[in-house]
Amino acid sequence: MSDLYIAAGGGGDPVGTLIAARTLMANPSDPADQPLIATYAWERPEVDPTSGPLGERDFDGLLHEGGGSGGSGGRGFAAFTPDTRARPPAGSTMPALARDLPARLLLLDPARGLSCLARQIAAMAGAAGGRIRIVDIGGDILTHGNEPDLCSPFGDALTLAACHLTGIPTTVHIAGPGLDGEIGEGLLLERLAGSRPLVPDQDAAAAAARALAWHPSEASALWAAALHGARGTVRTVNNVIHLTEASPRLYPLPLQEAIGHNPVARALVDEQPATLAAAADLSHRLTGIHGLESERTRTPRREPPAGGVAFLDRDVAMKALREAAAGADHITLRHAARVLGLTWTDIPALRAALTTNTPLLRLT
Repeated sequence: MSDLYIAAGGGGDPVGTLIAARTLMANPSDPADQPLIATYAWERPEVDPTSGPLGERDFDGLLHEGGGSGGSGGRGFAAFTPDTRARPPAGSTMPALARDLPARLLLLDPARGLSCLARQIAAMAGAAGGRIRIVDIGGDILTHGNEPDLCSPFGDALTLAACHLTGIPTTVHIAGPGLDGEIGEGLLLERLAGSRPLVPDQDAAAAAARALAWHPSEASALWAAALHGARGTVRTVNNVIHLTEASPRLYPLPLQEAIGHNPVARALVDEQPATLAAAADLSHRLTGIHGLESERTRTPRREPPAGGVAFLDRDVAMKALREAAAGADHITLRHAARVLGLTWTDIPALRAALTTNTPLLRLT
């Protein structure tokens, strides 16, 4: 018997969720005991230029398990393999994560609404044979809907509501409070008062190293870096984040307590909208943020270096990155690539050019 782990917000959350799973599993060192991690295929615009979460219809090469297609409204679900491909113009990092994370990666497809999503999750939990563990990197799943830096509350609320509807015992785990830049660490620690946190060890963080070597995730990279001992300020694409002694911690709390914080999740449970669009409209009504609109970065792009990353001068690049970081101790690889006019797919080559193999690039 195992548990089903749910990466609450999609994007890079499966990477951090793997670290959490390795911390919570009974036998994390057993290579045969790979966690089941369910995730939305809901990513940054530079990865996926389409808006909203991708569903089964957007992929070729998914594996269907549990008695049918989850997106069809049945009681089955779909799993990613390294050979899965997103259908253009959509893009996704999920097939590569299925290759590089020691886990089985399952697709959460909310296209047919909340009730269908709950049935998918129930089927996945049944396949795992245990309880549900939601993992949120950063903690915006505990939003009250009015925080000034809040930008992506919808997916997390949808996860909470769907798990509630399954009736399966569920725990929510907050990894690295404040690391997603949406709710401040201090405010989150107040909301987590009474929770007794765990601190994953470096072996748990190392399990995600292959994925972190190329994935543009910032929040999961920040958490992994904190677990490896990094502290101080970090320049991300849109924020400056502070790594503190609270940053490595993993805080558990009951599902109902998390729903009690989240007004969108409560409204979804009460109203149970029949379509994804109706659920997004509900979220927009309560928070002013429409969850199905494509998120756009606020950071301007620069011209790429002549000849590409292979011709990048390390000293010149580091000088530009220190200037862009404005005194921060670290910079994320995603932001470093943008500063230098590169794309997220250039991250591995950028790491090689800057001779770094850590989750963040240290500047001081």
